Amino acid sequence: MQNAVAQNLPHHVAIVMDGNGRWAQKRWLPRVAGHKQGVDALRRIVEASVQRGIRVLTVFAFSSENWSRPVDEVASLMDLLAVALSREVPRLADSGVRLHFPGDRSRLSPRLAQGLASAEAATQGNERLVLNVCFNYGGRWDMAQAAQRLAERGEAITEESLSAAMAMAHVPDPDLIIRTGGEQRISNFLLWQAAYAELVFSDCLWPEFDAAQLDLALAEYARRERRFGQTSAQRADAAVTADAGTRDA
Repeated sequence: MQNAVAQNLPHHVAIVMDGNGRWAQKRWLPRVAGHKQGVDALRRIVEASVQRGIRVLTVFAFSSENWSRPVDEVASLMDLLAVALSREVPRLADSGVRLHFPGDRSRLSPRLAQGLASAEAATQGNERLVLNVCFNYGGRWDMAQAAQRLAERGEAITEESLSAAMAMAHVPDPDLIIRTGGEQRISNFLLWQAAYAELVFSDCLWPEFDAAQLDLALAEYARRERRFGQTSAQRADAAVTADAGTRDA
């Protein structure tokens, strides 16, 4: 990995895993075959993230809008998640990965919802990488449910209280959001949390995304200047001050 990337590594990477269906169609395969290949791609990227020292990886596995897809495809996705849980959770637990499944579980079968909860419980002590698999998730849903929780508790709705009530409150906001598959939009993914994220769009279809593609996105991130509303001069002054404080300490 390039030195520039190592020196400016994002703490939290989020990915819209797009292109499974198109990958399958290009090969005259059913769409579910692309989703199965997508699970293999996710395994590769989890391993690569651990190796590179990324602390949080968040992936968009199933959106609130995906229920409108053909019934057989939705059913296949649910079955695929159940199989992946039984196969992958022990491996992830051994690798030090902590699982979270942000999203609305009210439409999931009791068996699948219990499987998600069990996977979270089995990995809750791990600290090497937090893996958020957003399932039946939408950014608008996340903001609405957070506001509803605050209203039910009689709490004032502020930026701080809303952030704390979000489904992603257990991790800092993403530094880098990658979308594969050639589309250039975020499709209702982490709308609140993406406020200052760097966006990188890849033409690579998700089943073909690998460590080399991840490194390209990380290298692009490393070239960016993140100002968070400030000027370049202000950011430079802050960096100098922080560096001086570290030396004095």
